[in-house]
Order: sequence, then C-alpha cells, then structure tokens
Amino acid sequence: MHTIPFKPLVNNNKQVWTVRRAPGILAHRGLLRIGSNVFACNLGRNGISVRKREGDGATPAGRLSVLGGYQNTAKPFFVTGSRKLRQIDESLGWCDAPNHPSYNMPVQLPFGASHEKMMRNDRLYDLCLVLDWNFSRRARYRGSAIFVHLTRPDNGPTEGCIALDPKLMQRLLSQLVKGVQIRVIA
Repeated sequence: MHTIPFKPLVNNNKQVWTVRRAPGILAHRGLLRIGSNVFACNLGRNGISVRKREGDGATPAGRLSVLGGYQNTAKPFFVTGSRKLRQIDESLGWCDAPNHPSYNMPVQLPFGASHEKMMRNDRLYDLCLVLDWNFSRRARYRGSAIFVHLTRPDNGPTEGCIALDPKLMQRLLSQLVKGVQIRVIA
C-alpha cells in the first residue's frame, strides 16, 4: 500500500467560523464569517450539500475541523505559530478512488488508483488545509480531498472545497492551522 501517514493536529481552539452560500444566482459563491468579519470565499460548483457524494461538485455541510495542511515550499507563505505545514512535492497525491483502501488519504506517487496530484501547475494547492470530512471515519463515496485552498485565478468554483483569496489565506493562516472548526451551513 502506498498510503502516507497523516497525523492530524490537535484541536485546542474553540473558535468556530461559519461558511454559507452568498445571496445570488451563483451557487459557488460563499461567505466566511469570523466573529463580526465577513469575507468572500468560493465553494463547490453545486454549492453546499447535506448529502455529499464523491464527484458531486458540492461542498459538504457540517462542522469540519482543520486537521493539518500542506504548502508548496517553492511558493512559500508566511506561517506563524509552532505548527508547520507539510511540504508538497511531486511524489504527493491524494486518493479519490472510493473502492481503494487508501480512499481519501494522502498517497505516494506513482499510485495505481485514481488520485489527485497535490503539486499542481495552478496555485490552488500552493497552500492547502485538510478538513475532517470523511477522513477520521471514512466511508466509500462520501467525498474525498475536502480542503481549504486558494482560489482559482478566474475566481471560479471548486470541486467541493472552500477556496480563499491568497491574501486572505495568508492573513488567516495562523488561526486556521491552530485548529479552528469551520461550520458549513446549507
């Protein structure tokens, strides 16, 4: 098996941030509320779903802990705090094959089953935080690779993740890495 061990960070922070769909016709536009501050974010192309399924293009509703994260060290972000992000390189993938034992886990490339490459040509995963959706208790077809990552240059939808503007991600990173829970409301 080519699974890479991933030890989640301990969540000592009781702060909960909320994400919901923004008003309007675009299902992928969202709002992130932190206390009295509200920021734009992007969601899956099909908005938010309480019945998340693999490949449905929806961001799952629920309370999602930040388990840890990855960074493309060739494009470093300012990171504060004692927790370090893991390095992304060409050998890192994420299994999205529902019938594989490594489903929704980081894997070593090359990998024979369906997977995402974490080292990408676009900027999406240059900084990527792993959310506890179908990770601690995995079930087939419940969705994989649900992250907080960077927005597309065209500000388009995600495949089911939450995307933040790079400047906002940099501003919020130290708080996110400390274990904030993100509550996604349908």
